[in-house]
Amino acid sequence: MKPLEESPARIASREIFEKIYDDYNRRIYVSPDPLQFLYDYEETADREVVGLIASGLAYGRVAQILKSVKRVLDALGPRPAEYLRNSARRDHEEKLGGFVHRFTDCGEMCGFLTAIGEALRRCGSLEELFISGYNGDMSAAMENFADTFNRCAGRDNMFLLPRPSKGSACKRMALFLRWMVRRDDVDPGGWRGISPAELLIPLDTHMFNITTTLGLCRSKSANGKAAAEITENFKEICPEDPVKYDFALTRYGIREEMTVEELFAKWHLER
Repeated sequence: MKPLEESPARIASREIFEKIYDDYNRRIYVSPDPLQFLYDYEETADREVVGLIASGLAYGRVAQILKSVKRVLDALGPRPAEYLRNSARRDHEEKLGGFVHRFTDCGEMCGFLTAIGEALRRCGSLEELFISGYNGDMSAAMENFADTFNRCAGRDNMFLLPRPSKGSACKRMALFLRWMVRRDDVDPGGWRGISPAELLIPLDTHMFNITTTLGLCRSKSANGKAAAEITENFKEICPEDPVKYDFALTRYGIREEMTVEELFAKWHLER
């Protein structure tokens, strides 16, 4: 495999990724994925709330993720932003008694919802909260967002919103930002204050294995350093939108009819 740094390889890589994007970056390939919940909300104010909840709970088995997200959203009603802005923790506790999603119990979930409501009252929107700490450094903005959000919850840390300073790739927050900043057939968008060019790749073990095999990552573990490295390599291929191919690539190995072996065969054949 030619090194990624060579210009012809970058050109070939973009052609391959664009083909994969054209074939699989389609809404028919979304389900089952927590992203599907965002399509039910036309208003950005509601969509960003739903996106933060759905991405925060996006760990574990997908069937349980969808079940847990649905239970929370059912409790919030059709206008989740308005509901959270005008409700209190006791309201969430009454509706979500006994809630458990792996490491997240009712107490943390209710604290998370309370923090969203407080953030909306203080800043007007989650986008305004995020932008208030953004100065061109996405990792620093993610850290500031988590820090401010945790203060709204009266906590130092929440599993639902990890911090880059802990070394985490912060996959779920990066996923939330992808959903809200990008706009195409899959990502619904809604935020206007951040450019897609500034996004970080939502890195989990699955994406780590794919990018390592494709020569886009030399790091030894799927941490924040690896996420930054992979993002930089995708910027060499698509500087205006480095996470553009994330959804299409991660369909391989997630959907039964799309195997990782098929992706690797396509990559070697077309290069």
